[in-house]
Amino acid sequence: MSRRVVITGMGIISPLGIGIKENWEALAAGKSGIGPITKFDATNFPSRIAGEVRNFNPEDYIDRKEIKKMDAFIHFAIAATQMALNDARLTIDQSNAVRVGVIIGSGIGGLPLLENQYQAYLKGGHRRISPFFIPGMIVNLASGQVAIKFGAKGPNSAVCTACATGTHAIGDAYRLIRVAEADIMIAGGTESVITPLAVGGFSSMKALSTRNEEPEKASRPFDAGRDGFVMSEGVGVVILEEIGSAVKRNAAIHAEIVGYGMSSDAYHISAPSTDGPMRVMQNAIRSANVDPSVVDFINAHGTSTPQGDKAETDAIKKVFGERAYKIAISSTKSMMGHLLGAAGGVETIATVLSIKHDTATPTINLTAPDPQCDLNYVPNQSRKMTINYALNNSFGFGGTNASLLLKKYSE
Repeated sequence: MSRRVVITGMGIISPLGIGIKENWEALAAGKSGIGPITKFDATNFPSRIAGEVRNFNPEDYIDRKEIKKMDAFIHFAIAATQMALNDARLTIDQSNAVRVGVIIGSGIGGLPLLENQYQAYLKGGHRRISPFFIPGMIVNLASGQVAIKFGAKGPNSAVCTACATGTHAIGDAYRLIRVAEADIMIAGGTESVITPLAVGGFSSMKALSTRNEEPEKASRPFDAGRDGFVMSEGVGVVILEEIGSAVKRNAAIHAEIVGYGMSSDAYHISAPSTDGPMRVMQNAIRSANVDPSVVDFINAHGTSTPQGDKAETDAIKKVFGERAYKIAISSTKSMMGHLLGAAGGVETIATVLSIKHDTATPTINLTAPDPQCDLNYVPNQSRKMTINYALNNSFGFGGTNASLLLKKYSE
């Protein structure tokens, strides 16, 4: 059995704003969400900038008594799910609950709570540790809490594949609907780890940009002046639905997922290869049973790291040959920064919006292109164009790769 899967709801929180409207307007306008770190004193850190979420109040979505039982990545997941369900005009009740599942992943999970509780332990011993510490921080409790709050009794799982997490979660959920394990899936990625340990850890790896005096210019994928990525936080959740269910409900269909690819570099814990990204795009296109020539737009992984951007560029050339130079390619990380495990969720939504609006979002800060990155990256301003098929790429530490092929919906 192989069924068609469409996207009928979307919920997003990012450094660019809360909700679809704020995020799309910022993306289309080429606005940066990067600024100085305010969540802790980063004065002595090499990188002192990040993409923080602003103006988010968990009490808008979660009972005040429950908020302290969960870390911020779970707050984000619940809020984005509420937005997505509202967007889909979907109610989960006894008539459909066992056919609605959840796969929401996170790259790191509740690191802020872990840091907080370790400090409590050092000050007062084990009796100072909260009973909600473990269920408030483990990765699968984003999916678990979403299922509990909204009553989804179908498949429930959590993906943890570093920066490919959100795309793997959506792809895995897509496959469950394809084989009739579920009719509707809530899927995506969530992350909130702008903390001393996380920023310090990535700084030790020399992975982060240190353009501290110009935060809005720090994330510059494919530019010769790029010096690393910018950490960000947020969430992207979509409602995936079997097409018959969506049509029966008269739901508004945003786009269709037609292909999903997975691959492994089997090469290095953090250094990217060209082979793995090449094969994951080929796998996504092959699974859709279409020719590579149909692809109009690629939302690149595009982290703004010297090695990663070149590897992805080389991989795109290997997949598409000379046509690679004609495909519009963009990195939304130039505006949002890198949301780690949430990246695939928010970038899938950005790709869907590009298809809906027939607009390739820009790669901002691309002012002096790296000669080794010589493709059509839509520099600095969005571009109106017909987008029927679009790829969304996500590559994670450990050499784990995911790619989704999305299509403009038609009956």
